[in-house]
Amino acid sequence: MRTLADQGVLIPAAGGAVWRTGAGGVLETALVHRPKYDDWSLPKGKLDPGEHPLVAAVREVREETGLEVAVGRRSVQTRYAHRGGPKRVDYWVMEAVGGEFVPNDEVDELRWLPMPAAAALVSHEHDRAVLADLARTDVPRTPALLLLRHASAGDRSEWDGPDETRPLDRRGRAQAATLAAVLPAFAPARLLTAPPVRCRQTLDPVAETTSLPVDEVPELGEEAFEADPEAGLTVARQLLASPGGPTVVCSQGGAIPSVLLALGVRWHDTSGALWPPSAKGSVWALGGRPDALSADYYRDFAADPAADRHAADRAVRSPS
Repeated sequence: MRTLADQGVLIPAAGGAVWRTGAGGVLETALVHRPKYDDWSLPKGKLDPGEHPLVAAVREVREETGLEVAVGRRSVQTRYAHRGGPKRVDYWVMEAVGGEFVPNDEVDELRWLPMPAAAALVSHEHDRAVLADLARTDVPRTPALLLLRHASAGDRSEWDGPDETRPLDRRGRAQAATLAAVLPAFAPARLLTAPPVRCRQTLDPVAETTSLPVDEVPELGEEAFEADPEAGLTVARQLLASPGGPTVVCSQGGAIPSVLLALGVRWHDTSGALWPPSAKGSVWALGGRPDALSADYYRDFAADPAADRHAADRAVRSPS
């Protein structure tokens, strides 16, 4: 008997459960018909070499549907046997915010359907698992706060000036450029930074891409948070409750894990540690209310995290 792992090299892919609010406030999702397979499915496609699944998901949705989307929370991952080998598909919940479908080589028809009709039409059982996740009402579909740690800025001991003025290094500038290419997919509405230069420099390329101004939020900087954590937590709670698109906050490694723990985020790794990670250039996408959060951790947008098991993205849910 052959297992899925025995059937060949894993094929990584990514896609989106694209949604909109239809007539009467009904949740609708987009299904596509692929003439090559004569099936109805969710838009998805294979990763390019070295591509992060989120980047691939947005690209594939745009290519297959013509729709512009705002990325929401991470959805489920499906695995199934494919004629080319075992296939892994990472999905995200995505709101349709523009664009128009035009038939193309891969997709000849798109239908917007309410959830029960969509679940009945899809050709594959694994797609129904994604639709069931999209229909959940216990977690938000979109994040309200993107908590970003500044990109690489060298070693503090090697910097002669005040630590507040320490700039990004070459690796950090590359990380900031990657963030500027990815974070706009979440359709942020506001950019905030802690006072250090390295935090502002991390957000500057994002600001240029989104045409959003960068304002300061000293309460969520390392020094101010250590001096008055309740003030910083008050700001974080306010941002989680703010309407509109998500707010991006660039902060520091001495503040972010403490903020996450106070909001109820717990991290479970193989050693049993609960301290949430916060690598340089990483992002936490948070939605919901404190102690009942949807919390997705993105260690690095530069490549498929499955290529490095130690840098794999993780999704956690805070206890309610």
